[in-house]
Amino acid sequence: MHHSPSHHRGKFLTTFCLFLLALFSMPTMASELSQAKDTKLLKAINGDHRSAKNSARDQYRKPLETLSWLGLKDDMTVVEITPGGGWYTEILAPYLREKGTFYAAGFDASSIISFFSSNAKAFNEKLSANPAIYDKVIITELAPPKKTRIAPPGSVDMVLTFRNVHNWVGAKNSDAILGAMFTALKPGGILGLVEHRGNPDITQDPKAKSGYVNEAYVIVLAEKAGFKLVEKSELLANSKDTKDHPKGVWTLPPTLRLKNKDRQKYLAIGESDRMLLKFIK
Repeated sequence: MHHSPSHHRGKFLTTFCLFLLALFSMPTMASELSQAKDTKLLKAINGDHRSAKNSARDQYRKPLETLSWLGLKDDMTVVEITPGGGWYTEILAPYLREKGTFYAAGFDASSIISFFSSNAKAFNEKLSANPAIYDKVIITELAPPKKTRIAPPGSVDMVLTFRNVHNWVGAKNSDAILGAMFTALKPGGILGLVEHRGNPDITQDPKAKSGYVNEAYVIVLAEKAGFKLVEKSELLANSKDTKDHPKGVWTLPPTLRLKNKDRQKYLAIGESDRMLLKFIK
């Protein structure tokens, strides 16, 4: 059977068009793939085990962007420092549950200070109430000088701490806590750190009573412990935060310590201006 030249030309054009289509859709495919990798993280963030109150804070805390920027992967061994009420635990536990290992280094459950012991108890209860999400979480304690083994030494890929540094500065135990993190991490392991960012024009208060800590001060503390700064991000910056509030950082949401006084003003500012730092061991 004889095919006309135009038939061959048509076939060639079709093939060529398909080739061009494939060529131009390659970047899209690549970006879709990288997004597909994080559907697991998105699923954890959008999970119905999270309370509406916690999810409402995603706009300020940006968990997807923050954890992605830090390089979190679902097969890592991760320690969260002082998980508090478990805001980030709600995301990290299901994300790491299948392939990773997750340590929550919380308050001392046997502390004579009721704030610590009652918080540890509440956290434990939260976890045991939902085994489908939290059954694989390993709870450890971080209470220097006695309790500093947050995970087996040199076993951890990533340590995460969210807005805790001001407490360590106030309690004068930042060296011990940063040292515990450094010990737990593998060489090349990452420390991801978020903290309320102080005004650099004001000398750091050694007690950090306002809850704000200067970025340069935090970097010096971490470097003293042996960490090396890799990168900073402005993901959690908030230019509306003047950092001079009557009740410090707790004047702002979510705490709103002044209750109804100037409430709209502080809600309009939103949560504090924050540093997001990535260090390496």
